[in-house]
Amino acid sequence: MVAVAITSIMPEPTMNTAVTEQLTVAGQAIEHESFAVIDAEVGQHVYSAEQWVIVRRMIHATADFEFNGLTAFHPQAVAAGRAAVLKGATPIVADVEMITVGLSAPRLKHFGLTTHQFIADPEVIERARAEGSTRAVQAMRLAWRRGLLDGALVGIGNAPTALLEVIRLVREEGVRPALIIGMPVGFVSAAESKEQLATLSEVPWILCRGRKGGSTLVVAALHGLLTLAETRTHAAA
Repeated sequence: MVAVAITSIMPEPTMNTAVTEQLTVAGQAIEHESFAVIDAEVGQHVYSAEQWVIVRRMIHATADFEFNGLTAFHPQAVAAGRAAVLKGATPIVADVEMITVGLSAPRLKHFGLTTHQFIADPEVIERARAEGSTRAVQAMRLAWRRGLLDGALVGIGNAPTALLEVIRLVREEGVRPALIIGMPVGFVSAAESKEQLATLSEVPWILCRGRKGGSTLVVAALHGLLTLAETRTHAAA
């Protein structure tokens, strides 16, 4: 019943109105209706309008309404993430390849963003074996050595050890990403790594508390930031 009522009042989407929209009228209509269903079922929430753009995309990507409540934002997270997108040529550093391939190539190209992940890099594998650490830790260290972390959008959706290493680099090495999206999934250190991120004051962050997480959520959050960046661009035009 909700979906039918919402469909009747949804504005007709138009082609090519926004790079962060679906590419077809049919795709836009389905996505808009999905967002409207989420809004109707959630009702009241504690997020700002801009934060809700991100949380709603996370719910849309997973059909899991618990992210309304599990998702937390540093006070400067949205502003910092949007500014990094609008700056152009900002690197997106991910812990796994799944995030980089999940992001929309046309949307990244529109903002001049580049993606980087080193989980299968031979140097990463060699160092992880030699030092008895994880590939995820060494991948973040390699990104740091290559100068990719400062000013970057860092997305962690799989490996808690990657998130813990980024936090260490911030605190001990003075690394300053523009924004950390910390959403590793799992049963060992996943919840704990996100709680540590929540105590970080030096760098803005977005996280989801508890064991839930995953690359899909990081992709959804990043796409939400791209939407907010494009909305700001249109508003300024």
